[in-house]
Amino acid sequence: MLTFVFVCLSISVTGLHAGFTVTVPNPSIKVKENERADLKCTYTADFGATPRVEWMFKDLKGSQSFIYFDNKPTAQYASRITVYSGGLRFNKVTRADTGNYDCEVSGNGGYGEKTVKLTVLVPPSKPVSRVPSSVTTGSNALLTCFDNDGSPPPTYKWYKDNSPLPDDPSKFPSFKNLTYKMNAYSGVLEFPSVSKLDIGSYFCESSNGEGAPQRGDAVRMDVLDVDSSQVPAERDTLSTETYVVPSKSTLNHIMEKMYGVFTLQEVKQKLEIQKLELEITKLKLELQKQRHEV
Repeated sequence: MLTFVFVCLSISVTGLHAGFTVTVPNPSIKVKENERADLKCTYTADFGATPRVEWMFKDLKGSQSFIYFDNKPTAQYASRITVYSGGLRFNKVTRADTGNYDCEVSGNGGYGEKTVKLTVLVPPSKPVSRVPSSVTTGSNALLTCFDNDGSPPPTYKWYKDNSPLPDDPSKFPSFKNLTYKMNAYSGVLEFPSVSKLDIGSYFCESSNGEGAPQRGDAVRMDVLDVDSSQVPAERDTLSTETYVVPSKSTLNHIMEKMYGVFTLQEVKQKLEIQKLELEITKLKLELQKQRHEV
């Protein structure tokens, strides 16, 4: 009798965990922006019940959200998607829909999950680039290029005087004396130690295989020398001694040397703050002197 009860319980538990499989025939889909997209997800179950199906979205930044939950689309997707027995359909995709879609199937103690990667194809736009108009010899200079629209994310090229810069300048006779570093994925062109050879007009280009490559505006970068004899020496103690005031052109050179890619306005503000701090220090010393005399 006890043996019979044990066998029945074993059959019952096995039935509760009857297996099923989840399948995505195409785990990676590429669709042009504003077109329809079908994300196929099928399942087979041997326990005779209808499982629960949910869809979750993970964007390129890692943020997750349900788009189909409790047998209905969530509010932000209600007018854009249709879930049917074979998968999920977007009526029209946007670039923000690029990411991973998890098809989750569960029921009767079982669970299965598969992922479909959706890439919404968007041609690159004109990239935003930043090229300093002048830098000082020996300083570090960063030229940046960024396109926020292209999907998949674009890669970048830099041009100097309308000639493309090779990834490795040492392999080309006409560029072997240059010491820049170029990152095709971040769009950064770095000069660890600027020299007169780096003078020229620069622009960047973004491309991702969708539509024509796009170019940013060209900006000339000059390389200037700094008269180090006019740079004020650093002091460890407070003093009321008179500082030598550099010329305006020398100040610009000093500012670029000290602050690199900061804008001129930001540097001017920093210098004004430094002047005020110096005046305050002088006033404090004068007050201390007057107190001692009294």
